[in-house]
Amino acid sequence: MNHRLLQLGLGILALAVTASFAQAKSPFAPEASADVPLGSVNHALRAAGVSSSAVTDADVGDSDSFGRSLLWLGLTDMSVDLSSDCTGDPACQVLASALALTTFSFQDLNHIALPAKAANSLLCYWLSPLLTVTYSNPTAAPVVARLTVNPTLTVENPVLAAPGLIDPTTGLPFGGKLLTAMTSLQSFQVPVPAGLTFTERKRDSAVCIAGFLSRKSLVETYGLTSAQASDFFKNPTTVRLNLSGSAQYVSDAALYFGFRIIGD
Repeated sequence: MNHRLLQLGLGILALAVTASFAQAKSPFAPEASADVPLGSVNHALRAAGVSSSAVTDADVGDSDSFGRSLLWLGLTDMSVDLSSDCTGDPACQVLASALALTTFSFQDLNHIALPAKAANSLLCYWLSPLLTVTYSNPTAAPVVARLTVNPTLTVENPVLAAPGLIDPTTGLPFGGKLLTAMTSLQSFQVPVPAGLTFTERKRDSAVCIAGFLSRKSLVETYGLTSAQASDFFKNPTTVRLNLSGSAQYVSDAALYFGFRIIGD
């Protein structure tokens, strides 16, 4: 076979395989084209004789999402400033004197509203903090500056408004919503010599593993029945971003978090 024809054939094959994964089946995606017989990862697994019913949690840890394609479900961010002057900035905490500990708590800094059936069984996050912090020690002795940031999510869903449904993590009725943490709490302790002020920038990302909510966690952690957990994902869901924490020997800080939801 001519070498150029062979290269062209391989290129077409690669494009077909790529397209088969891009056509991930979701409530918002069209049916796979007849030109792309695999259609999705699920189709490829079925073509190989593998189905989600063939695996259990003991096999793969999360059988609900096994073989399903990743879905991009929304992007937003949140930011909080710590400053001695918060004039005109509603998402700002006035810092106490350097020696005192300042605490802060902000609710609903931003949100993502998901339509019904946006995901099958799993809501997961990607969170990218960018923290710019100025530490300051006005005293004549060395100190340890401290900063703690704790992002959390408030999740609202009609299933959580069912009368008599109690949140076992609080002992109180859900009232249509629950509060869930992310594995993104950060605590910094920074030695600061006497009379010194300096600025640091910290950047990283956190990617969830089990999800900030899943059908399994709704049953095992939050006490919903299997039917209620399934209905949860059939209803619209709003996810609100919160941030709390504390600071000491901090004279200024800009705390920014990029946030994305993915699902199955």
